[in-house]
Amino acid sequence: MEVEKQVRVRSAPSPTGDPHLGTAYNALFNYVFARAHQGKFILRIEDTDRERSTAESETRIISSLKWLGLQWDEGPDVGGPYGPYRQSERSETYREHAQKLIDSGHAYRCFCTKERLAEVRIEREKAKLTPGYDGFCRTLTPETIQDNLNRGLPFVVRLKIPETGATRFQDQLRGEIVFENSQLQDQVLLKADGFPTYHLANVVDDHLMKISHVIRAEEWISSTPLHALLYEAFGWEPPEFIHLPLLRNLDKSKMSKRKNPVSITYYQRQGFLPETLLNFLALQGWSMPNDEEIFSIDDMIQNFTLDRISLGGPVFDLKKLLRFNGIYIRKLNSAELRQRLVESSIQRQIARMNDAQYLERAALLFQERLKSLSDFDSAAHFLFTGAQAYNIRELVPKGKNLNQTKSALFAAMEAFRPVKDWTTTSLEQKSRDFCEEIKWSTNEFFMFLRIIITGSTQSPPLFETMAVLGKEECIARLQDGLAALQLS
Repeated sequence: MEVEKQVRVRSAPSPTGDPHLGTAYNALFNYVFARAHQGKFILRIEDTDRERSTAESETRIISSLKWLGLQWDEGPDVGGPYGPYRQSERSETYREHAQKLIDSGHAYRCFCTKERLAEVRIEREKAKLTPGYDGFCRTLTPETIQDNLNRGLPFVVRLKIPETGATRFQDQLRGEIVFENSQLQDQVLLKADGFPTYHLANVVDDHLMKISHVIRAEEWISSTPLHALLYEAFGWEPPEFIHLPLLRNLDKSKMSKRKNPVSITYYQRQGFLPETLLNFLALQGWSMPNDEEIFSIDDMIQNFTLDRISLGGPVFDLKKLLRFNGIYIRKLNSAELRQRLVESSIQRQIARMNDAQYLERAALLFQERLKSLSDFDSAAHFLFTGAQAYNIRELVPKGKNLNQTKSALFAAMEAFRPVKDWTTTSLEQKSRDFCEEIKWSTNEFFMFLRIIITGSTQSPPLFETMAVLGKEECIARLQDGLAALQLS
């Protein structure tokens, strides 16, 4: 009699920015699936992108998922029997498995330079061939390979895709999916710096961590044939694949920060209840048997089945989410409401009143303007509360329309995000350069930025204020302003 294997699922975000709603959506369905089957829910941090991954982003992801109440059984902060749960700490494991694939003939070293790869790309485009690598290094002789290694030439490791036939896999929501191998390319598994690509690390970790079901967004369907071939090359049994429908904007396009607030921290700062957000995310592609819209996660766990997932692109309607949040707030009793307000206030920076250094820098911004100490509270309130109340008519500068303003704010957010020297001088120079790029006058943009950051047309010097607030808070306020424009 066959013993049913334990359900083990994982959420595997990359710490390359703000914690994304898509991460919460994926984690929710993995969490519910695990709890519905008395299984294990694992958090794995996929931080092999060394240029973009940051410890700060990982901290925000973990904090946001905990705020939502999606507690994992194994992960980088709680440990577990199959750790480490941070991919940057597993590099040797990936190199060992890449070597196994080379030894078995399922992978090979590729010594092609960036220049040659660029030439191949151009030639294939001209010939109207499928984009990708031309397989030049597949047929290198052992002598040539050894000579290249002796010379210290850098190389990547590529998977050797079958040149004919098709790769098939089953998706529990979509049935059999077939990819012709001629449409695939010899994917890089190990980069020249010895770090794995997503494909190798993902498959190796899922196998070693005994993941039984891979539940992820449908955008990963195109990667799954490569993963299926890797499982076959290693001689491993693949997990069950379940590809969830993508979250979409009102216009049915893939949800993006250009058209919707996508950071979990935005919803936290704006006073959404975590149970509201979870309930709303649950409705994005899934429904209760009685089609009830307001339900708890425990209700979802008790009623969860895969056949209630709809593959039609779920639309994330922020106005409907606001209505949901009002319903949840009205369900709280007075003591619960008071406690939630206190917790929300702490999240919105009031805790900074206890930060002596921050309070000193904030006070210096107003010292020349104060007539009494009590003036400080009203003048400086914006420094101690995160989310500002925006007047949309004030936000849109004269001579600009709403779309121009949204585009400028989105571009500003992306321009400020990589700034490391968060000082008055650096911020002013960055802002002046940005004005030239978008063809706005400094008067237009600086006033626009002042309102976004402080919620007012009058404040202490803008860039000194931004320096005091700090990068994380300023970026969050730019996100808040963009969301306000998107909702208007």
